[in-house]
Amino acid sequence: MVAGQRQPIELVVAKGKKHLTKAEIEARKNSEIKAKSDKIKPPKNLTKEEKKEFKKIANELVELDIMSNLDCNSLGMYIRSYSNYIKVSESLINMDPIKDCDTYNKLSILEDRYTKQCRSHAIDLGLTISSRCKLVIPKPPEEPKKNKFAKFGGT
Repeated sequence: MVAGQRQPIELVVAKGKKHLTKAEIEARKNSEIKAKSDKIKPPKNLTKEEKKEFKKIANELVELDIMSNLDCNSLGMYIRSYSNYIKVSESLINMDPIKDCDTYNKLSILEDRYTKQCRSHAIDLGLTISSRCKLVIPKPPEEPKKNKFAKFGGT
């Protein structure tokens, strides 16, 4: 049997599936790598509009606590792919697929390529619903409130 992908200890504890000692939990926390998110900047090769979009998405990902400094280039590639996808799609809208068959076919291939690139980067960054669901850390169940009369032997 093949083992699944290793999960962060916070997720393991929140799921309540493993019974680990406090020492084991602390050891796992100390061994896990958590990248910093204090220097998130758009890559220099992005246009002014692309940098605005980068900052908008980066801020949302930081709020979700799923973006670090190491993700800047990936987000930059996503933004560039999406920008190129929009340009190609707009060109295709204004074309007649019959009259401009060769050009239309070439642009369709490019559109498909940019779509695949966008989707791949979006999944890596947690920008799709399904990928975000995998990243969500469930909250541990809350302890039920104790009845203040329980100390008197009541239920």
